[in-house]
Amino acid sequence: MGLLSKHWPRIAVTLIPLVFALLHASGVMKIGVLQRLDDIIYDGRLRATMPRTLDDRIVIVDIDEKSLAEIGHWPWGRNRLAELVNEMFDRQGALLAGFDIVFAEADESSGLKRLKQLAQAELKDQAGFVDRLNQMQASLDYDALFAKAMDKKPIVLGYYLTSDREGRTSGVLPAPVMQKEALRGRPIRFTSWNGYGSNIEQLARAAPMAGFFNPIVGGDGVVRSVPLIGEYKDQYYESLSLAMFRLLNGLPSVEPIVPTGRFSSRADIGLDGILLRKGNKGLAIPVDEQVATLVPFRGPGGPAAGTFRYISASDLLAQRLPAGSLKDKIVLVGTTAPGLLDLRVTPVGETYPGVETHANVISGLMDGKIFYKPDYAVGYEVVMLLVAGLALAFTLPLLSATRAVLVSVVVLAALAGFNFWLYTAEGLVLPLAASLIMALTAFGLNMSYGYFVESRSKRELANMFGTYVPPELVDEMVKQGAENFSMKASNKELTVMFCDMRGFTKMSETMEPTQLQELLNSVFNRLTDVIRGNRGTIDKYMGDCVMAFWGAPVETPNHAHLAAKTAMEMSNSVRKINEEHRAKGIPEIGVGIGLNTGTMCVGNMGSQVRQAYTVIGDSVNLGSRLEGLSKAYGVDIVVSESTRKLAPEFAWQELDRVRVKGKAQAVTIFWPLAPADRLEKAHNDELKTWATFLKAYRAQDWDQCDVLMLNLQRMNAKKYLYELYSERVASMRLLPFDPEWDGATNFETK
Repeated sequence: MGLLSKHWPRIAVTLIPLVFALLHASGVMKIGVLQRLDDIIYDGRLRATMPRTLDDRIVIVDIDEKSLAEIGHWPWGRNRLAELVNEMFDRQGALLAGFDIVFAEADESSGLKRLKQLAQAELKDQAGFVDRLNQMQASLDYDALFAKAMDKKPIVLGYYLTSDREGRTSGVLPAPVMQKEALRGRPIRFTSWNGYGSNIEQLARAAPMAGFFNPIVGGDGVVRSVPLIGEYKDQYYESLSLAMFRLLNGLPSVEPIVPTGRFSSRADIGLDGILLRKGNKGLAIPVDEQVATLVPFRGPGGPAAGTFRYISASDLLAQRLPAGSLKDKIVLVGTTAPGLLDLRVTPVGETYPGVETHANVISGLMDGKIFYKPDYAVGYEVVMLLVAGLALAFTLPLLSATRAVLVSVVVLAALAGFNFWLYTAEGLVLPLAASLIMALTAFGLNMSYGYFVESRSKRELANMFGTYVPPELVDEMVKQGAENFSMKASNKELTVMFCDMRGFTKMSETMEPTQLQELLNSVFNRLTDVIRGNRGTIDKYMGDCVMAFWGAPVETPNHAHLAAKTAMEMSNSVRKINEEHRAKGIPEIGVGIGLNTGTMCVGNMGSQVRQAYTVIGDSVNLGSRLEGLSKAYGVDIVVSESTRKLAPEFAWQELDRVRVKGKAQAVTIFWPLAPADRLEKAHNDELKTWATFLKAYRAQDWDQCDVLMLNLQRMNAKKYLYELYSERVASMRLLPFDPEWDGATNFETK
């Protein structure tokens, strides 16, 4: 909750695109560009997954330009179409055929009508003319010839439905495939028309199966789907592809599949699908809210695409194909000739033959591979938006830019990948554009807010503290909020360090100023890296001394531990520096470090001309005094008791009780040796003996001190501390016993 309250402005900004996306998904505020983008995504996915393989079950008899050149311009005499039908079924053995053509007017191209008029008028007295006409009438009635050729053959004729103000009609409609009563009063969003153009009665009686060939044209003029059932005056008619598929399967009945008892965007309107039932067997075909199906395009379309076999109608009429070339094939008769205006814009081609759309639907129905937008598409989109949007809103504000990019990429990939899997594995066409745009916009707004708003806070903090504290601490400060930090002075418990480098004064007498500067900077850089690596704040550099503290500006509970750790690492760094100096012939340097923990005043101090973020107070002064004592005790680090108590993880050797200048109260000082768990047994025994020695020393038991000192010097003969105390014992032995002495050593110099 603390993080939420801290980042709520950034979270709110990130949620803005989610709100708009939800309004679009729920239909409250449709955003046209998102619908167009969904279409583009669908088109691209369709092109990427098309099988592009030949379906040899379906053949297209093409009234192409070659056929028009050989037979003549369209429409042809229906005697030629009768020949075409006879060739397809009698000689070539077609299984069934469908015409993507409407025969809305009688064929008078034979001149029979005019001959009859002559026989009844000017030439009625010419008996020979009348007799000859009666003999020729059967061969000149082209509609009758065509009807006879189709009679009792598995043929489906095509027709079209229209919508205009006058509701014009022509020809004869087939029997409806479904009655209104089957819907039980449900208001279904069928594609509805108020007119039609169908086949003349003579042909409709000969081939009673017929289907409309209207596609659904999108707002961008692209054909992506076809209605399987359409409505005309409360009657429901089937499409050409559905009629052919039903004829192929023995004319099963058509029943609506009504969604029941579950969350659905079509709970009150629409169908889940249609059921083709024959006896005890049924086949469910999913449909969208317009009772339509997406066309499962197999390839880019046309004779050269290789997804369906195209045969020129002229080749059939001229019997150029071997007999049986269409045996057991489903035949669609249509045209690719540009002048006959049956080329459509589709996702896979801008001049796609309309007849091939029906071939694709029939192929998909036969394979059970029908893509459709399910009834729960709205619910799916809302869930995806909420999951992705909330995940981004509540995680991005907490992440760095790199991790935010990574998380956003993962979310986008998950959305696209899951959507693609549902498409390829289940045939579900689900919306994706709103989710992708929402995620991208949320990321963009989040990053923009971070750059223009939060980065400003970071820059302000960096300007205030960047020269004092490590970058990682500045990052922490940014995460906690700029409002939690200021230069205003306050009292805090901190640990301060003073580090003085010894030997530089002597070196300055023999080295060039630039050489000395380069050497000093090199040493400062290495020691500063150690301080910053342990979350320390650099206070200032004073000649050959560096001052630092822990616990501000970022709250650091283990400030004493980090300071002691830093001091030991700095001592090790100086040893390595001296190894390098010896190799280069450069004089070695020494180091003296003082640490103290206590209440200090920390903040921006100085004048109007120059200020610095620093610490002041008695505890700071004591730290400075302790640094000066390191040389007196022959050690590189001197630590106060207050620091030692807060860092029990280290092994400590008590050095003394001291009373420094300006302090009336004695302070116990220590020397850190190593992490407590790494101390060797010999050193542990040495510390125990040393503790006993100090007890005897403060009790003024000099004989006991001599014995213990001999043992200590055997353990570590080179330690200056033992030499110092050996001399003290020798001098103190000359003095009388002092009951007022508290064992402390007084230092009057700074």
